[in-house]
Amino acid sequence: MYWVNISDEKVNKLLSFCTKADFNFSYNTFRKIILVKKPQSSEEIKIRHSIQSKFLIEDNSLQYQDFQNLVIVSIKSGMAVTAFYENGQLTDHKVFRAYMVRKKQGKSQIKHLKTKGKSRAGSRVRLQETLEFFENINERLQSFFEENRVDLIALGCSPTLVPYFFNSKKATPFEKSDPRIFKIPIHVPSATFENMEKTYRTISQTKIWVDHNNEVLLRPYLAQVFPKLEEDSGEDW
Repeated sequence: MYWVNISDEKVNKLLSFCTKADFNFSYNTFRKIILVKKPQSSEEIKIRHSIQSKFLIEDNSLQYQDFQNLVIVSIKSGMAVTAFYENGQLTDHKVFRAYMVRKKQGKSQIKHLKTKGKSRAGSRVRLQETLEFFENINERLQSFFEENRVDLIALGCSPTLVPYFFNSKKATPFEKSDPRIFKIPIHVPSATFENMEKTYRTISQTKIWVDHNNEVLLRPYLAQVFPKLEEDSGEDW
């Protein structure tokens, strides 16, 4: 089971074949995934397209975007990174850190509040830093949106932290339901600059999923249209 890199040109050849063969199509905007299913069958083809392309539902094809501005937001307990890419060029980024994690338990103050409260001095300090942490993130994001047009928002944030992010005293410059948001498709162990760059490289690639369930369906087309696909098993879906 693995993802493999593939060009949009080759994907369009496959999508064109599937359209003519009356395959069923569905599209997940939040994950940028195209699902193609064979009629009267559970077999499916899964394609995650790059940020440089747009899926056109009208004719089941990928269209290259000439110019696109992207914001990346990756948030972990005690660490976050924001970045702005102007048409593929990194023009601004910042890493944020906060004293949010209880050293002995290795648990964030937010999770601790659900069980033990916030009476002790250390807990109050961590809680205050947590609130300022999200305010600082959103302040930086506001500057991105005030000064630039933003076409896409790559967001990675655990469900526990999402309410604090969107309900911060300093508001996010976009709503939780903003259609420009899509989920960062890889596991990010820590919100560092290096992982942010890895995230950008990943979302800039179009990939197709191959596993034992769809390999029989795909193999004839893989052999003819995609002779030497690059295997990439490092993604977390």
